[in-house]
Amino acid sequence: MKTVIVIQARLGSSRLPCKTLLNLRGLPVIDWVVERCGRSELADDLVVALPDTRRDEVLARHLQARGVNIFRGSEQDVLSRMHGAAAAHGADLVVRVCADNPLIWGGEIDNLIRFYLRENAAGNCDYAYNHIPRNNLYPDGLGAEIVSFGLFTRALREATLPAHREHCLSYIVDNPDLFKIRTFDPLDPALHHPELKLDMDTADDFINLSLLDIRPDITPREIVALFRQTLTS
Repeated sequence: MKTVIVIQARLGSSRLPCKTLLNLRGLPVIDWVVERCGRSELADDLVVALPDTRRDEVLARHLQARGVNIFRGSEQDVLSRMHGAAAAHGADLVVRVCADNPLIWGGEIDNLIRFYLRENAAGNCDYAYNHIPRNNLYPDGLGAEIVSFGLFTRALREATLPAHREHCLSYIVDNPDLFKIRTFDPLDPALHHPELKLDMDTADDFINLSLLDIRPDITPREIVALFRQTLTS
């Protein structure tokens, strides 16, 4: 069974344009994401799914120069683009990651994969997540989402609303009566901080991250300690 991390990236964000190539403590944000996802021990492959627009050509060239797999598809139909990337790399399980999560951690991706495999084998889970603090105690931005390629294909076939095509996997999340959706708390109690926002949606988020003494190999415990120190200072 092949598990593929598919990173959703583009340069056309309206709230923070070109954010994936912004310099965060000496490295482009996309490099943080790729490197930290690459620390997963259970994922077999990684690919970045980019729009096939002229604007995103610079991002594609940046990744190719670093030997990172890329797949290019529709800018608006993100569901189709992500599915195409997974299919091109022979995925049986798909781990979806957003490129605005520079502090994502490979170890938390592995915890997600283990959780999904255990719960799915027991018939309790179709889709699992730990990237947002919804019904769990995770900080926002450490984890990911996971589905089987078969369920991804079903979502591609059944999702017709524009919002479900643009917001990948939202068709599954918005239909809890059709799918078994599961999450869990961090295995390390020190990470039980759902109030912390580690992702990068806005310019303020980028500034806040840039002011922290972070490095590409910083651990989740160290991240939480830094953020808590900042909040209390």
